[in-house]
Amino acid sequence: MSVTRRNVLGTIAAGLAAGSGFRAHAQSDWPSRVVRLISPYGAGGANDISLRILADQLERRLGQKFIVENKAGAGTRIANESVARAAPDGYTFLYVAAPYATAEALYGKLNYERKDLRPVAMAVTAPIFLIVNAEAPFKTLKELIAHGKSQPDGLTFGSPGAGSQPHLAAELLFRDAGVKGLNVPFRGDNMAYTELLAGRLDATLTAISTALPHIQTGKLRVLGVASAVRSPIYPEAPTLREQGLKSVVAAGWYGFMAPAATPDPIVDRLQDEVVRALADPEVKQKLLVQGLEARGGSAAEFGKFVDDETRKWTEVIRAAGLKGE
Repeated sequence: MSVTRRNVLGTIAAGLAAGSGFRAHAQSDWPSRVVRLISPYGAGGANDISLRILADQLERRLGQKFIVENKAGAGTRIANESVARAAPDGYTFLYVAAPYATAEALYGKLNYERKDLRPVAMAVTAPIFLIVNAEAPFKTLKELIAHGKSQPDGLTFGSPGAGSQPHLAAELLFRDAGVKGLNVPFRGDNMAYTELLAGRLDATLTAISTALPHIQTGKLRVLGVASAVRSPIYPEAPTLREQGLKSVVAAGWYGFMAPAATPDPIVDRLQDEVVRALADPEVKQKLLVQGLEARGGSAAEFGKFVDDETRKWTEVIRAAGLKGE
């Protein structure tokens, strides 16, 4: 080999090594500037509040600013697409929510693909409680189902939106209980509870935080929770599984995702920090007050969870003939 050729190859190799070293240094230095955390909902809701709790912890642990940006709309698809198309440099992450797993089944082809985003860490679950007016003639799940079967149009359930996790949980309940039912969508939980208190709905399957004041004053009654096990948020509520509806298991959930090409070391670092933050008793308590449960999980565990949720709810959506609005 000629001296000139050796020199050229040596220069190329040195350049590649330097580039690799630069990238490795940049990743080991992460985060060296502000990190954006994208919430798919507006300010003030459970997703936004829990993300701000975690952002505060990440700032303390990593010594860099983590800012929350709210990109609400289109059933979380606006935020999902925004992060799917963001630079994969470790400075933009999505605080993904349950509709991510149902979007394609409800809306068809999306402006992004699942492969455009990669799981980072599971974070939080929002248990879904079955709640009725305390003055209603049914005091148990069994009595509620019997009431529905006695009515020509079945049961009316309020939910915080068509295609939402509470709506899908209600569809699963109708199917497994063998009762007709109608979902009545509202813009959030507050309006659903207003109608429930007025006696214009039979029940809601929603988060409990908004309902707690009415439960404590005896105006609303909790008949159960759609979790796999009882929730520490309201442990006296039996699961729907305990009461005979074995497959009615559902919850809202949130976790972190990144643009697909985000480097592994950065994803691993954020995963570890999120899991550590969620193990903190103070963080767990702050979430419980909001009606949320800390559920830290690795990227691999979160990815499997999302795949399982997608398969489960796609089947429910298709069986019920649901379409997104």
